[in-house]
Amino acid sequence: MLNEVKKNAEQKMQKSLESLKSDLGKVRTGRAHTGLLDHVMVEYYGSMVAVNQVANVTLGDARTINVQPYEKNMVAKIEKAIRDGDLGLNPATNGDVIRVPMPMLTEERRRDLIKVVRTEGENAKVAIRNVRRDANDQLKKLTKDKEISEDDERRMQDEVQKLTDRFVTEVDKLLQVKEADLMAV
Repeated sequence: MLNEVKKNAEQKMQKSLESLKSDLGKVRTGRAHTGLLDHVMVEYYGSMVAVNQVANVTLGDARTINVQPYEKNMVAKIEKAIRDGDLGLNPATNGDVIRVPMPMLTEERRRDLIKVVRTEGENAKVAIRNVRRDANDQLKKLTKDKEISEDDERRMQDEVQKLTDRFVTEVDKLLQVKEADLMAV
């Protein structure tokens, strides 16, 4: 039962780390790729959905992403969502195709992207800490229900904390690598 709590927490922390890796992969380092727009949300009949669910997202060339909405009335909404996103992109509409040119990475733009990367990293750390809190709550409940002793609870809380520290350190390493990648010219 105790190992199950720890194993469950470790799996959830690993998923948070994997999510961060995929989010960091979307932060560009100079080239266009379709995954860049994956987390841009647009209103579609009252609900928020990802751009790639209401449009065909393709690469025009190495520095341009083409977005072709499935419905003509979505062009303006998608263009606004891309412009308002935290990516600093300026889309241009050409008929029913939205072209998203990738600006050159200036020093200022690199610093902005590093802020985005740090925000993603902080979100991952918060998710990992939330998993720790949930695991500790499970342990407290098991102790309250007299299924484990207080000593077992304390020991497992220490192990969950070590697990949390390990994953937070892993997040910091990923952030350092991505920041170095962004600052390289």
